[in-house]
Amino acid sequence: MILPLLSSGAAAVPDQREVCTVLSTQTRSELAERLAVAESARSPIGPLVENQPDMDVVDAYEIQLMNIRRRLDGGARIVGHKVGLSSVAMQQMMGVDEPDYGHLLADMEVYEDVPVAASRYCFPRVEVEVAFVLGADLPGEGCTVSDVLAATAYVAPSIELIDSRITDWKIGLSDTIADNASSAGFVLGKERVRPSEIDLLTIDAVLYRGSERIAEGRSDAVLGNPVTAVSWLARKVAGFGVRLKAGDIVLPGSCTRAIDARAGDRFRAEFAGLGTVSLDFVE
Repeated sequence: MILPLLSSGAAAVPDQREVCTVLSTQTRSELAERLAVAESARSPIGPLVENQPDMDVVDAYEIQLMNIRRRLDGGARIVGHKVGLSSVAMQQMMGVDEPDYGHLLADMEVYEDVPVAASRYCFPRVEVEVAFVLGADLPGEGCTVSDVLAATAYVAPSIELIDSRITDWKIGLSDTIADNASSAGFVLGKERVRPSEIDLLTIDAVLYRGSERIAEGRSDAVLGNPVTAVSWLARKVAGFGVRLKAGDIVLPGSCTRAIDARAGDRFRAEFAGLGTVSLDFVE
């Protein structure tokens, strides 16, 4: 069972309903607090499942939502969503048969012309993604690839900055879901391309660290089609009264493997037909 996302800009979870979870509300709250402290203090913790082996996916999403609500109460704003575990290899590694998801908040956005302090994060990594920006609301249940293409205002080159508040990325499925699908930040490049102007299945992407070519992939590494990931997300959350709205940013998953980021790293991702995006790290 998958729990609801928060709607973009929302201050509360819509369409609340009772859920059957393994852990008590108090235990989930305590685990959420541990993750929140680990993130704010840059002090990673051991896997949650070590002490809570019965923790399941429902518990994990509840923990994620507790911390998202906490941040909204502090003035944060939801600007979109991310899809994780969008490759067959990652799903097999985690023992699942579908992706997971997390929230993108306005204060997670970083910029090409402003270096990011690596010390802000526990174990930062970068991933290369084709970002979708919606120009219209998506339908929920029954959302198709055609619906996504019609509703997408443009796609853009992007780098997702991921992080784990779990020591050394020793995560299981419940750990990463509870940790907001390991989200930490994102940057969009300047280029904007309408979906009708590019073949979204065949976008070659190359990631450079400085002048070194360190990773490469293609857009169809994401569920065979990144548009599929967006339509999956729209359908998945529809049963909980959540819709993907005009203006939302959706990161559908990485074209390449994740790369560790350290102070002094200068990353640049080049996308065939879509442009470039860069992200620099300092101390």
